[in-house]
Amino acid sequence: MELRQLQYFVTVAQHGSFTRAAQLLHLSQPGVSSQIRQLERELGHPLFDRSGRTVRLTPVGEAVLPHARAALAAAAAARRTAQEFGGLRRGHVRLGMVAGAALTPPAELGTFPGLATTLAAFRQEHPGIDFSLTEDTTARMLDALRDGRLDLAVVGLPAPASGREGDDGWSALTGLALHTVLEVPLVAACASEHPLAAGTGPGSADSPGSGSGAAPGVPGADRSALPVAELAGHALVSTPRGTGLRTALECALAEAGVDPAVGVEAAAPPQLAELAAHGLGVAVLPDPGPLPGVRVRPLTGPVPRVRIALTWPTGQPASPPTAALVAHLRRAYPGPAAAQAPAPVQAPAGTAAPSTMCSSAAAPSSTSRSSGK
Repeated sequence: MELRQLQYFVTVAQHGSFTRAAQLLHLSQPGVSSQIRQLERELGHPLFDRSGRTVRLTPVGEAVLPHARAALAAAAAARRTAQEFGGLRRGHVRLGMVAGAALTPPAELGTFPGLATTLAAFRQEHPGIDFSLTEDTTARMLDALRDGRLDLAVVGLPAPASGREGDDGWSALTGLALHTVLEVPLVAACASEHPLAAGTGPGSADSPGSGSGAAPGVPGADRSALPVAELAGHALVSTPRGTGLRTALECALAEAGVDPAVGVEAAAPPQLAELAAHGLGVAVLPDPGPLPGVRVRPLTGPVPRVRIALTWPTGQPASPPTAALVAHLRRAYPGPAAAQAPAPVQAPAGTAAPSTMCSSAAAPSSTSRSSGK
């Protein structure tokens, strides 16, 4: 029995697919299948039921899975322990991020360096520490942190999610520390000829005596607020389920009593805005700024917000390279003061309190070029 076989087994079990597991492991599907069959022969029992369209664990597989995860976690801990003797002279950090996580804030929220700049500065201080960077959805990265496949991640969450008790964010944050980097409201963006492109109600751009409306000097921006409930009956454009942006949207729709009608999904906000510009629906995303042929309106009742945050496991001490990178990133991205005030961010060796979850499901990973997932 080899550790790699256990890793293949755990990955297939998590994703329910040999093909998907092979993609994530950067291996061929026959190679993964062959290694798992060898493991099954050694154990004397089949671990997967392959008779259906989706691969399912057999009763033996379900019983073996926690032991396989424990063995992989123990091996990772042994590597970290040995690595500590080398201090920060060398090491490896597995960093996950929502697609295209540049960590660049809107102009009104101030400025700070992009993620690539920050990692380059860290690498200059610690030239022996390597990185592996993975793009995925927030839901999958939270699973990867919990399973020990990632050391640190930049995730997108509905804004209330903090990991503290009483929070209405994701319960998946249990056992993870969280440090907020950026929190922004979501807006509606649609083609200029769309029925929701301009407000006509009280306080809107077209209302007599209104002081709100189109932002001066900004083409394509209509700053009259759009109630979330008015999205009902319109095709929406959003990121896949399992992303923070989609979860924030679904929570706002649920609070407004509107059933989601997402007709088009894309991996990243720039793609959402482009799809909206071509009339494929109303995109809900962080403010994209002025775009040709696109009208942008703030949302209200409620205002959906998305939070970009650093998160890492708290069940055991982090390796020295991971702990150093966490400290470096927290200095580079101090985050909004208000978001940090209720409770101090815990160190990598701490624990996070549980939270409840606003309904959202995991989705297949995707790669793109923006943040807010």
